[in-house]
Amino acid sequence: MVDLTVQPFNLDADAIAWVEDTVANMTDEEKVGQLFVNMGSSRDEGYLTEMVQKYHIAAVRYQPGPAAEIWDQNHILQTKSKIPMLIAANTEAGGNGAAPEGTYVGWEIKVAATGDKKYAYELGRISGIEAAAIGCNWSFAPIVDIYRNWRNPIVSVRTWSADPDQTLELSLEYMRGIMESNIMPAAKHWPGDGIDERDQHLSSAPNWYSMEEWDATFGKVYSGLIEAGLPSIMAGHIALPSYQKHFAPDSNEFTPATLSKEITTDLLRGKLGFNGVVVTDASHMVGMTAFAKRRDILPMAIMAGCDLFLFFNDPDEDFGWMMDALRDGRLTRERLDEAITRTLGLKAKIGLHKIADKADILPPKEEAMAKIGLPEHLAIAREISDKAVTLVKNTDDGVLPISPEKHKRVWIIPVMGPKNPMWHSKGPGGAQILADLMRERGYDVDLYVSLTDKLEGLPPEEAAKVVLAAYAGKAPISAITDNYDLVISVAQVNGLMQPTERVYWPASKGTPDIPWYVHEIPTVFVSVACPYHLADVPQVKTFVNAYDHQPHTVEAVLDKLEGKSEFQGTASTDVFCGLADTHM
Repeated sequence: MVDLTVQPFNLDADAIAWVEDTVANMTDEEKVGQLFVNMGSSRDEGYLTEMVQKYHIAAVRYQPGPAAEIWDQNHILQTKSKIPMLIAANTEAGGNGAAPEGTYVGWEIKVAATGDKKYAYELGRISGIEAAAIGCNWSFAPIVDIYRNWRNPIVSVRTWSADPDQTLELSLEYMRGIMESNIMPAAKHWPGDGIDERDQHLSSAPNWYSMEEWDATFGKVYSGLIEAGLPSIMAGHIALPSYQKHFAPDSNEFTPATLSKEITTDLLRGKLGFNGVVVTDASHMVGMTAFAKRRDILPMAIMAGCDLFLFFNDPDEDFGWMMDALRDGRLTRERLDEAITRTLGLKAKIGLHKIADKADILPPKEEAMAKIGLPEHLAIAREISDKAVTLVKNTDDGVLPISPEKHKRVWIIPVMGPKNPMWHSKGPGGAQILADLMRERGYDVDLYVSLTDKLEGLPPEEAAKVVLAAYAGKAPISAITDNYDLVISVAQVNGLMQPTERVYWPASKGTPDIPWYVHEIPTVFVSVACPYHLADVPQVKTFVNAYDHQPHTVEAVLDKLEGKSEFQGTASTDVFCGLADTHM
């Protein structure tokens, strides 16, 4: 059913024998367990042991935690499991995706902005070193979505480019880098995000491209990766109506790829020839759960061509429903054996079958901890910041370069989006970091406090008075121009799992959050997250994309604003958002 001698497995006779013997000696319960990837809710040894011995899971993608705790967790999982485990991390932007102490190297779009493919390799290489140290052997990266719709709320900084050729080139470099540490990459999100403006976490969000458009873009990327030996793919809850109708004219054209035989078997395995492992994206996302009953979704995903089902909802329920499907034929034995053969083949490719003592699957703990967050890794992240910061727009002659002599009095305005509980950022925001750095360099800096922040904690009556006062009277223009020489807006809008990445303006209209005063005073707009804000501030004449608010990134921004170093970054997507007025 599965040829393990060819790409991406390339197994020898001993490895194939291990796979075949393992399959032959498994119970039905063990086979069904090997379809699941668990998201652990605890690092307690009793819980972890139960997951691998009662439910026989194939893999985990764990909750973040300190590197030492993750090492301990992964050691327990590997030593208690009958079959070696796949242990995944989201190393999309660096080793920090494996453990918080790991190196944040840079979001893919930031890396692409450097214009140098070696940094995509470094992103993969550093991610691999730090993730492998704590026992990871699988990564849900690179993200190979193609960003063609600036309103898309989920891709944003999390992919390379709008150009399929650049996307393929950088993805191959990332793959090469991370596989040096024997970590298997899973490119995502099949069949391709970045077209719709919704988020599969929250709703349906199809890829609307025609077959011809898809072939020339996403198809080109996936074909190139498959040819190069890509070992695994994460299927998204993304429908591809054009190909769905092509392969099955009478089917539901909005079937997500995770549940579509036409997209994940006929297109991916058939037309593109992919022989590796397919894992679903998270099964709690509405793009999947809104399609059918969960008891039906479980076997449907495997029958569609997915080999692994990402995350239990309730372990007893999900495991029981998958067993029921095997008994009543909705999950065939042929498809079950095919799926676990591929998963075991991936484990054999890693070499897990060769390790006699399971305790040796992980490197020694002390040695492992010494590989996390290395200074030389941070140095590369700094290089990327220096080369990536992008001067998108500069049509206001005489503003740059800035200096304490020309612009002594600076007003920094934090610009935020809707509050998002999914982001767990700690420490000061980009506006505060910039304010502190500018003060060190001799500027007099005021940090604006928004109306929204002022209202927090106020009794309703007092809050109403503050709002009414904002509407009733506006300050004279001189209140700004007499007190400041420069305004810098710092936007930090993170849109993951939200339907928008747009800035969140207060309803009072004329407050300084909104840079309405660009003709009154020199104004610079810096985004330290989402790079598509020109749609909301087309009037801004000087616009910079920094992609993140790491201190070394903010320092690079200020160096370039002051003319101490050149802006080198080049946008890899349409940061003008397809709008004529954003160029003015």
